[in-house]
Amino acid sequence: VAVGQCGNQVGCRFWDLALREHAAVNKKGIYDEALSSFFRNVDTRSSGNGRDISKGKICSLKARALLIDMEEGVVNEILQGPLRDVFDSKQLITDVSGSGNNWAVGHKLYGCQYRENIVEKLRKTAEHCDCLQCFFIIHSMGGGTGSGLGTFVLNLLEDEFPEVYRFVTSVYPSGEDDVITSPYNSVLAMKELNEHADCVLPIENESLFDIVNKIQQMVNSGKLGSIVKQNSLVTSSASGTKAVQQKPFDAMNNIIANLLLNLTSSARFEGSLNMDLNEISMNLVPFPRLHYLVSSLTPLYTLADVNVPARRLDQMFSDAFSRDHQLIQADPKHSLYLACALLVRGNVQVSDLRRNIERLKPSLNFVSWNQEGWKTGLCSVPPVGHSHSLLALANNTCVKPTFMELKDRFMRLYKKKAHLHHYLHIDGMEQSCFSEAISSLSDLIEEYNELDATKNGPGIDPTRLKIAM
Repeated sequence: VAVGQCGNQVGCRFWDLALREHAAVNKKGIYDEALSSFFRNVDTRSSGNGRDISKGKICSLKARALLIDMEEGVVNEILQGPLRDVFDSKQLITDVSGSGNNWAVGHKLYGCQYRENIVEKLRKTAEHCDCLQCFFIIHSMGGGTGSGLGTFVLNLLEDEFPEVYRFVTSVYPSGEDDVITSPYNSVLAMKELNEHADCVLPIENESLFDIVNKIQQMVNSGKLGSIVKQNSLVTSSASGTKAVQQKPFDAMNNIIANLLLNLTSSARFEGSLNMDLNEISMNLVPFPRLHYLVSSLTPLYTLADVNVPARRLDQMFSDAFSRDHQLIQADPKHSLYLACALLVRGNVQVSDLRRNIERLKPSLNFVSWNQEGWKTGLCSVPPVGHSHSLLALANNTCVKPTFMELKDRFMRLYKKKAHLHHYLHIDGMEQSCFSEAISSLSDLIEEYNELDATKNGPGIDPTRLKIAM
């Protein structure tokens, strides 16, 4: 489910790259199990809805997705682009006016207005699945539709499908954000994420920007010019279009799309150690609210020689734990790990995985009660143009500074009650929404503080659920 401008632009890159990935593997054009996980095969010739075809040739692929935006621009662009056949009108919900960077407009106003429509389209899309595994929401935190309506959809999913896991990919604004009210929108959205998401992958614009710049510098400096494969950068669209046509955010959105491709690779392809998406939440989230995972991705480009020496494989694991490859500006090495997942793709052996975990273990701080907190997944199909890749997901207390900075930026505005009137004139929006949101964020920061306090030996245990005997 892509919500808002940012969500839909990332979603567009994701579906584009997913199709490219399946096309590279599926040479015969047969609708197989890998494709069926994310796409329906529809016979468009028959009247009405077109029936689903579960075997045989690919007729017309439709993404298992819902695109929601309260202004039409981005969705219309997708419908005029190369992906237009992957979506049909039953999967789109748009309005014309936008949410004006106001969480309350997205959450309270459009939420009420579009509730029935969203529920109906979610149900329709879910009914087409044989085995619904989880929902992915892609949105940004700083604007109005992504943060407001995005978190409204999250609540709807919990009401309508309480048993199905909810994964959220949230793009957090940078300090120099062009939306002045983004601290309000982000903190109001954070409260909803705390309460209704099973797993959140926070991604910072600043980190994406740094990664894109680093890659460009390396390529332009000529250091890698001769040995980097054409179109193999994680940031490039790789479809033969000239760089001129790339929009400013395309490179950044490609990184998030690649993160999602790696995350879902086990659900789509075979592997010796396949990892269900639900296993991530099950294994990486020991306390319900501490469900924010730091992600890092490697490699960010492909070297031209395909016969990769083992040393470079080890380097990939080291890179995954370096700050340059993280999608959030944080320092996990000097913070506390609650758990860590490694999702590897390509020709990598379980022994390579084990060896690298043993090698890295001494340099990482794990909580005393979960020293063996590693979850691993191996998928045999590497990303297009790569021999292998690795996505590391860490549940680590290092996300705390990001939340503290957000809280500071919120308080600066809130102390002066600046811009509040824009929110408060929306029906159902009261000042208590702000105070509840900031106290929810403060509680979250406090929970991370309590864990950090245990770093140097046993401290106080965070409060657990009481179990009635």
